[in-house]
Amino acid sequence: MSNKYSQIRQLTLAAFFIALQIVMTLTPIGYIPIGAINVTTMHIPVILCGIFLGSSYGALAGFVFGLTSMLRATFQPGATSFLFSPFITVGGISGNFASLLIAFGPRILLGWLSAKMFRWLRKKTGDIRSAAITAAANTILHTLLVMGMIAVFFTPQYAQALGVSASAVTGIIFGVITTNGIAEAVLAGIIVPLLDKALWPSIRRMRLGE
Repeated sequence: MSNKYSQIRQLTLAAFFIALQIVMTLTPIGYIPIGAINVTTMHIPVILCGIFLGSSYGALAGFVFGLTSMLRATFQPGATSFLFSPFITVGGISGNFASLLIAFGPRILLGWLSAKMFRWLRKKTGDIRSAAITAAANTILHTLLVMGMIAVFFTPQYAQALGVSASAVTGIIFGVITTNGIAEAVLAGIIVPLLDKALWPSIRRMRLGE
């Protein structure tokens, strides 16, 4: 019976993180447009879900992150929305299957790997330090994967959308990684351990994510 209640609590907490992602998507705090790129805070609930509930639920939260990204790109298109949705054409440039890989792949890995890394680090150091390292490292990895896949699959189209030469794309991607990517990593590295410190004792008493 206790195992059944534990599963119900896990599902309830997972539903909370998913609901939080939906609210963040529908408000400006989830995706903050800066030029052709969105600075996002959507990675934070994904990382927290992985830390609190484990890799499966972390991957689920990552899937929701990818889904919201694709839906925003489809229904609120911008100059580079084709990167994240195969259902949109912007300026004569269409997305394709690679758009789905970019939208979902790094985000699912973000949640799954956050859970694995946190549990591995927690055996070697304290919870707060483990949460900070996990959040910062996985945020940077997420940015590297997204921007790297854009470079692999869409360099000519990305250059056309931005009105630059294809040779300039590498520098632009590097700029995004070193500005937006680092800013998002610092944000996650501060917020995630603070929330972990505040919430983890009650989560542990509920015997979740152990």
